[in-house]
Amino acid sequence: MANITRLFDFPYHQLQNYKIPDALVTKYKDNWVKTSTEEYLAKANTVSRALLRLGIQKDDKIAVISSNNRTEWHILDIGILQTGAQNVPIYPTISEEDYEYILNHSGSIYCFVSDEEVLKKVNLIRKNVPALKEVYSFNEISGCKNWSEILELGKDESNQNEVETRKDAITTKDLATIIYTSGTTGRPKGVMLSHENIVSNVLGSEKRIPFNAGKTRALSFLPICHIFERMVTYLYQYYGVGIYFAESIDKLSDNLKEVHPNVITAVPRLLEKVYDKIYAKGAELTGIKRKLFFWAIDLGLKFEPYGKNGFWYEFQLKIARKLIFSKWKEGLGGNLELMVSGSAALQPRLARVFAAAEIPVMEGYGLTETSPVIAVNDMRNRGFKIGTVGKIIDNVKVKIADDGEILCKGPNVMMGYYNDQQKTDEAIIDGYFHTGDIGEIDSEGFLKITDRKKEMFKTSGGKYVAPQLIENAMKQSRFIGEIMVVGEGEKMPAAFIQPDFEFVKQWASKKGLNIGSTKEELIKNEEVIKRFQEEVDSANEKFGNWEKVKKFELTPDVWSIDGGHLTPTMKLKRKQVMEKYKDLYNKIYGQS
Repeated sequence: MANITRLFDFPYHQLQNYKIPDALVTKYKDNWVKTSTEEYLAKANTVSRALLRLGIQKDDKIAVISSNNRTEWHILDIGILQTGAQNVPIYPTISEEDYEYILNHSGSIYCFVSDEEVLKKVNLIRKNVPALKEVYSFNEISGCKNWSEILELGKDESNQNEVETRKDAITTKDLATIIYTSGTTGRPKGVMLSHENIVSNVLGSEKRIPFNAGKTRALSFLPICHIFERMVTYLYQYYGVGIYFAESIDKLSDNLKEVHPNVITAVPRLLEKVYDKIYAKGAELTGIKRKLFFWAIDLGLKFEPYGKNGFWYEFQLKIARKLIFSKWKEGLGGNLELMVSGSAALQPRLARVFAAAEIPVMEGYGLTETSPVIAVNDMRNRGFKIGTVGKIIDNVKVKIADDGEILCKGPNVMMGYYNDQQKTDEAIIDGYFHTGDIGEIDSEGFLKITDRKKEMFKTSGGKYVAPQLIENAMKQSRFIGEIMVVGEGEKMPAAFIQPDFEFVKQWASKKGLNIGSTKEELIKNEEVIKRFQEEVDSANEKFGNWEKVKKFELTPDVWSIDGGHLTPTMKLKRKQVMEKYKDLYNKIYGQS
């Protein structure tokens, strides 16, 4: 099947070319259970037959809310798409209020949930969602219909010809899914993506990803309800890659060692945590081992691709890879050759050190509205440049507006926002999607993101400040876990900082300092504040006087998705963070 035009064509392409035994693999209790390509499609067709028997019509909406990535999600996805209905994935961690809004706004008539926790949230608002006919669960839950009932209902193959008729009627321009953006402000927007949007993005991105077709193994753990991981799983299916689903982020380390993947997708925050863990282990070493570890890290932080550092550096790197970096690779399963990063800016030091360790991170860029990839790095053909998000992929056109905003045009640009023509018209002008990001394309064709247009602010002196740029520089400090730069309309920028509590405790212990037993005591400790001032001063050196963070306040809590500080894709919820730390803001700027 050379001509893939719809999302459900991908598993059929896999069937025709690879027929792998581990198309989808989920761990149940202690066993990794494999679903072959044949079984995957057989079950997807069973789901399609059942949905037709339930009366599902073209363009009906079916919501799917899963706490973890799993085989059932993908079988259901193809089963829904083959009927001409749309899969509406919902982030499991959002509030009940947002569940209610999305289910009503999308008009979803059925809802599939993964577990008891998600079901509880749905049940709390179910009476306020009149269109919702039934809820099914993947896990066995007392008092809830199980998805096995759908498989039972579709067992009889007598209406398979009706499924084929539906499939044949679906065109590449038809709506495939509505993805509600997590949104750092306001209500979630329903991004309408057609089959063509996502298919074109898969086929445009595949040339940048070096897979050994039919023989590669991936570990999937980023939320499947986000377009980044979802597009990548279609890409895996296209290449006959075995997709293993991690149990959870907490068990990621164990799962890496069990699965031995060749590829993973990640977000910068996760890569920071992986690096911090490796660094902490190295800091515990003594003697020559410790010296070698930090020698290798220093070497890694100077890494430049394509042998730019010359023979002597490459010779030393070879030794460092053998003695130190090979152990990093072992800790990540032993076979990891590629990590693809998206969602937020990757610190250049991480790109350098992981590439030096022969586990390169290929940073890419995109948005839900662009299905998502606009540009991505590729180690081959000199397509990798640290500090950039790579070159623009095939069939996508990018231009930089006069004010520096990145504009994007191509078959990957969304159909629009569901039931919101006004916002669609504001976002897409003359066929170009306005990304809201500020960036530049260098002389070699690499795209560099400098900030979010909406997040830039002016100080009272009329100078523009790009907070993301400053935050990324500050976060290179081991002491800083999260940071948000503030100061719109004020005389100077300031910041709220969440310390990396674990690292600060290690530092204090080495120094023999008593910084208290609670986070509240830690952030008030004078020695701690003094040390953070040094970190801030050091990072400030890179910026103009009007951009320097003149004051900061440490916060006592760990910023999290559940705490409302971060979106499900680990971006700052600036409005909410500002609200939470209003008192600290007033303290900084002397307002009562």
